[in-house]
Amino acid sequence: MKKIVSISLGSSSDDYEFETEFLGQQLNIRRLGTDGDPDKAAEYLRDWDKEADAIGLGGVNFGYDIGSNRLVDQQKRKINKLRAQINSPITTGETLRRVSFEWAIRHLQFKFGNNYFNHRKTLFMSGLINYNIAKVISEYTDNLSFADPIYENGIPKFLNSLDELHTYAKGIHDVLEWVPTKRLAKSAIPIKKWNEYIVCKAIQNSQVLVVPSYNFHKYLKNCTLEELGGKIVITATAYPDRIKFLQERGVEVLFDCTPKILEQVVGFNVLEAIIAAALGKPLDEITADDLLEVISEQRMDPRVIYPQGEFRRVNRFAFVIHPLSQEQLKKDPNIELASRYAPSFFMDAVEKAIAYSPAFVYSKMSGIKSPTGVEAEGWLITVGGTPKQMLSHSPEFTYKRLLQAAKLAKRMGAQIMGLGAFTKVVGDAGITVAKKADIPITTGNSYSASGALWAAADAGRRMGLLEVEQRGKKLKGKAMVVGATGAIGSVCCRLLAMAFNEIYMVDVRHSKLLALKESILDETPGVKIEISTRADKHLEDMDVIVTATSAGGGKSVIDIMKVKPGCIITDVARPLDLSAEDVAKRPDVLVIESGEILLPGENVEMRDIGLPPKVAYACLAETIVLALEGRFETYTIGRQIEWQKVKEIYQLGLKHGMRLAAISGVNGVYSDADIQEVARLARAAREGHDPVKLKESAG
Repeated sequence: MKKIVSISLGSSSDDYEFETEFLGQQLNIRRLGTDGDPDKAAEYLRDWDKEADAIGLGGVNFGYDIGSNRLVDQQKRKINKLRAQINSPITTGETLRRVSFEWAIRHLQFKFGNNYFNHRKTLFMSGLINYNIAKVISEYTDNLSFADPIYENGIPKFLNSLDELHTYAKGIHDVLEWVPTKRLAKSAIPIKKWNEYIVCKAIQNSQVLVVPSYNFHKYLKNCTLEELGGKIVITATAYPDRIKFLQERGVEVLFDCTPKILEQVVGFNVLEAIIAAALGKPLDEITADDLLEVISEQRMDPRVIYPQGEFRRVNRFAFVIHPLSQEQLKKDPNIELASRYAPSFFMDAVEKAIAYSPAFVYSKMSGIKSPTGVEAEGWLITVGGTPKQMLSHSPEFTYKRLLQAAKLAKRMGAQIMGLGAFTKVVGDAGITVAKKADIPITTGNSYSASGALWAAADAGRRMGLLEVEQRGKKLKGKAMVVGATGAIGSVCCRLLAMAFNEIYMVDVRHSKLLALKESILDETPGVKIEISTRADKHLEDMDVIVTATSAGGGKSVIDIMKVKPGCIITDVARPLDLSAEDVAKRPDVLVIESGEILLPGENVEMRDIGLPPKVAYACLAETIVLALEGRFETYTIGRQIEWQKVKEIYQLGLKHGMRLAAISGVNGVYSDADIQEVARLARAAREGHDPVKLKESAG
């Protein structure tokens, strides 16, 4: 039986001895802690020289992964000197540590969907010690910070990129060692307290925290639930006391890069000694390839621990909102109060001034939870320009503000950002912003199209006025799309062609209509398609109408008085194509403001965005669905939406618990009774009765 002895500068209370088998070898493993006493460690080394088949040195930090190692203290120098006098093989586990760290991060990234660390805000307590981890994580996110100057030199400064860490590692930390004020910086109470404060704030604002195993508690001693709650912590050799420490402070996920291949948690020095003994090779002959082979064959995967006792994964998003009109600006109490007494031009001035304001966080969204167990949280970021103001400036004016919002979203830790209603009025529908932003961009138009038709189909079912063909599943009816060649309109045409036997497409761009018709007939042979540049040509025959124009601003694109009783109008334009006054003229017609989405989760929280609680616009819901799915990629941009993505986002929405919210009109939510009343009035109107008078008499 081979003997492995670990001599550690750590606490003797963690000592252990046990026997095990590894790679066919019987092993006796023993740990001897010295409570930080290097002389005692030296004594143990002499005692076990030639007695042990391999000796591991634990609790010792033998320098950095990069940069100068001149700053090794006397304790380490003394042990290094003693190490040269010992005949038994000695290892600190550094080779295995470096190999295992890189393997661990890549394995975890792959295990959790190849997107786990994408764009996550990550703080390293020591980038010099954990450079191998930083190097790998930087492949997935550049949202990195390093606290090395604070812990090494007492200087209140974070490094914010790998390049800055490289510069720091090239000897500047050695230079700082000789700065006369360094001792003052590390000991002066005000500076020390300030450093503790900014570290706690940085931890609080991070999503992933990388903590060295050596001096683990030193780095986190000032942290409470406020700082560590909900965090992902990466470390090594997570002993039970460390897991308990993190559990008490609300850490959600702990990644231990030291594989647990034995019942007892042991450090890298023990693992490397075990591997050397099992392979029968001298320690100095074991290569990184040898270690990788053992890691792979023995499935020495990193440990994934959920200190709170249940799986939790939180992905993060941001979404850009903006006021649609001066009336929405008045929802701010200060603006509303001032507008009462100010001259008539006051609101024009406010609207213009707010268009130049920088992006800011309007609200945080939380509590969104998919049935899969994945959660999402994010930020609604306001860019203040109304559509009127954005249209009065060049597209570059708005691009600049959207890119400011993207930078803010990245700083907050968002992994994807949605543009939403901005695509209705701005240039190239997100293409420029997606090219220049540092995080993935989506417009939300795919889910907007899906939600619109979802709402129309649900309303049609509830009204009971449409018949289904005996053969096949198509509806016996006629559907019209106004604004048919636009981003959402063209997709609505494609999907309606699969549901109805007759489609009418209306747009002023006649050449695009011809191309769209040809494309749809190729995809859906047999559907009857009529095209026109005039919405009123077949208006009175339509069962379903989708208005998807960008006219808005009170300009009606259809005459609602010519619409067939019982017609379902889905208004997906923003601003709306139909006003409340228009809708009131036809109580026998159901007008839907597109399909809003009910978000999954019992405790969804966000500030008012003009919708019922837990309800989001479809474009916002698309961003949330992509976050829940971990699809941190540019998804829907440009004017030509892929209808396959419309179907995909609908299916992904169902997977993650998205549901069609209560159908809303210009006057709020339609109840079942409201929809049945519209259907009743429609039937009466078809028999020649006046629906307005019937409604008044019923009321």
